Amino acid sequence: MNPYIDNDDIRTFSKSVDEMELIWHRDKEDRKITVLEGRDWQLQMDNELPVSLEIGKTYFIPKLFYHRLLKGTTDLKIRIEEC
Repeated sequence: MNPYIDNDDIRTFSKSVDEMELIWHRDKEDRKITVLEGRDWQLQMDNELPVSLEIGKTYFIPKLFYHRLLKGTTDLKIRIEEC
């Protein structure tokens, strides 16, 4: 079971998601994510410190690069685009 809900290219993570479900993982394709909603969420890439996700900002995630989300205080809604 996924820790999110997909609706076309929009993915929503609940503020009540169990942090243990937000695991390190890799995607099969390059992706761009744009933050639509959410407070205090962070994105951590492999061998890097977490960065705060900002509403309206787009982040690039290279294919096969380990990354994870760190839970915030509100629901997180992102748009995912494969590159």
